[in-house]
Amino acid sequence: MRLFTPAEANDLLVEVRPLAERVVERKRALDAAEAERSRLLRRIAGNGGDLTPSDVTEAVQRVEREAAALGVLVDELQGRGVQVKDLDLGLLDFPSEREGEVVLLCWRVGEEEIAYWHGLDEGYAGRKPL
Repeated sequence: MRLFTPAEANDLLVEVRPLAERVVERKRALDAAEAERSRLLRRIAGNGGDLTPSDVTEAVQRVEREAAALGVLVDELQGRGVQVKDLDLGLLDFPSEREGEVVLLCWRVGEEEIAYWHGLDEGYAGRKPL
């Protein structure tokens, strides 16, 4: 596991920020695709009126495409040593060391810089200022 200093993590934001922003966008697109697929499946369970097999196939393929694109972005982030914690928020953690203990530097889409940290078991709700 790579450990980041706060300065290193903030420097990496130049690369990570656009990826995290795309994660949030892709997650919204995936949610919309899944909602459409569910809507079509409910119609089929009813009477299936006006649906063609291609409608459902296209909806399923859209979900698969969005999920795959999201997976690629998550892999890119994780390949840089960053932990992806919440796809909806674009919440990322950067492992670090603080007073001899491994902690997580915490950042989310919309924040200017990494300004918070939390213990390994605390999560987002336990964020503390650096």
